[in-house]
Amino acid sequence: MSFQAYLDNIETKTGLTPRQFIDLASEKGFGPGTKATPILEWLKADYDLSRGYGMALVHVITKGPQIADTHVGSEGAHADPSSTLWLEGKASNPASAG
Repeated sequence: MSFQAYLDNIETKTGLTPRQFIDLASEKGFGPGTKATPILEWLKADYDLSRGYGMALVHVITKGPQIADTHVGSEGAHADPSSTLWLEGKASNPASAG
């Protein structure tokens, strides 16, 4: 699954966009420099997100929307179309427009 697909699936499960999670995390004092464990514990307790899904949010909460170019433009299940993740909600993602 691509990084963006993880974020889109989290939105489907919780009804919250990645941007909303960043804002909620900030209210809890989580942001750049925060270790993964407290964020993962919060996401599991409040949203029942598994570690895999949680780690996608840990990345955007602590590092922002940029991801490595490793899978960008590649073929396969882990390919992302861009090295910048869309955080504003899957319905408004211009990459999803057909």
